[in-house]
Amino acid sequence: MPDVIMPRLSDTMEEGELSRWMKQVGDEIHKGDVLAEIETDKATMDLEAFDNGVLEQLLVVAGTLVPIGDAVARIGDGSNIVKDGATPAAPVATAAPVATTAPAADAAAPAALPAASAPAPIAVAPTVPAAPEAPAATPTPTGELRTSPLARKIGREHGIDLHTIAGTGPQGRITRTDVDTAILAQASAASAPVPVAAVAAPTAVSADSVSVPVSRIRAVTARRLTESQAVPHFFLTSVVNVERLVAFRTDVNASLETVGSKVSLNDLFVRACAVVLRAHPEVNASWGDGVILRHNHVNVGVAVATDDGLLVPVVADVDQKSLAAIATETRALAGLARTGSLSLAQMSGGTFTISNLGMFGIDSFTAVLNPPEAGILAIGAATEVPQVRDGQLVSVPMVKITLTVDHRVLDGAVAAAFLRDLTQLLEEPLRIVL
Repeated sequence: MPDVIMPRLSDTMEEGELSRWMKQVGDEIHKGDVLAEIETDKATMDLEAFDNGVLEQLLVVAGTLVPIGDAVARIGDGSNIVKDGATPAAPVATAAPVATTAPAADAAAPAALPAASAPAPIAVAPTVPAAPEAPAATPTPTGELRTSPLARKIGREHGIDLHTIAGTGPQGRITRTDVDTAILAQASAASAPVPVAAVAAPTAVSADSVSVPVSRIRAVTARRLTESQAVPHFFLTSVVNVERLVAFRTDVNASLETVGSKVSLNDLFVRACAVVLRAHPEVNASWGDGVILRHNHVNVGVAVATDDGLLVPVVADVDQKSLAAIATETRALAGLARTGSLSLAQMSGGTFTISNLGMFGIDSFTAVLNPPEAGILAIGAATEVPQVRDGQLVSVPMVKITLTVDHRVLDGAVAAAFLRDLTQLLEEPLRIVL
């Protein structure tokens, strides 16, 4: 009687949340059928059946965090169906399911994200969230520490004693989210000391407050933001005259009208960044383990706001694609991000990131680095600025762009040269397509 086990969907994945069952006990199962949805820290993926038969038992309830390799269901010939409420037998893993999306390297570590790539959720306006109220926890038996290697690693890096944490995972297992919560609580306590008498008082949700559960994406975002702030970085700002860029976009869209495609200003920024990154390979780089990695491909991540937090789908080899192709791919990826349908591959491999808040009327801002990438560009709104031209006062649309730079990878002069060339390219947009 084969067990369905939690698959490893990325190199660094230690556990996944079984967010929803698509099949129920008693259903006939065929190889390749989608049994459930699994939520990782970057995407929701389908769990497929590896065997034919009848779904006899569900070993975990929806919403449970399950370690890699643990059984979640059992498929048989239908003679041993276990309905809800029955005590499940101890699972013995024998066969593994496969995921519809091929496992890709988890760009862990945001804002941040990957080993030379992997964009996952990043935040454009860094606000460290308050420590979320911990869900009801199952105490870990005395002397026994049930946790994943990743949770232990994160706890060790932040000086967290895992024996003081009550795990919320199966059988009291300490999850990465539990450690993230402890880190945030520790940071809050350090930054806002309270009177000794108040320390013993438990934190309660008053009638004036609402406790909002933290999604896995938000929890990962909080951790990666904390990691990003540990990176030594600096900011450079330039003001771009986008008068010609706006006119160029109008001409391009007029030529594309027959094929039903449209190019946005953000698409032009994506393409322009790719062209300048190719000319400045030192910026198309990331920080490795004591080394600087210069990448052969120009893969630009585009921050997309979703209900659960920011995600960064990646447009690969942007310098080799046409504006129409970039526009089509960017819109498709943004749609997948908002519906939670992005695959790990579609969020991996980024070498540079763009974050645009211009559509919200934000004049300028600084974006949080997306480690290990060396740079991220923040784009503000186009603002009409008065200028004197040929003795006449005219109104010119200007956009402020701010480059956040990892100082371990780039020095000020090198980053300034990149931003200078990008500004010139945006002000002479015909060169974007040459």
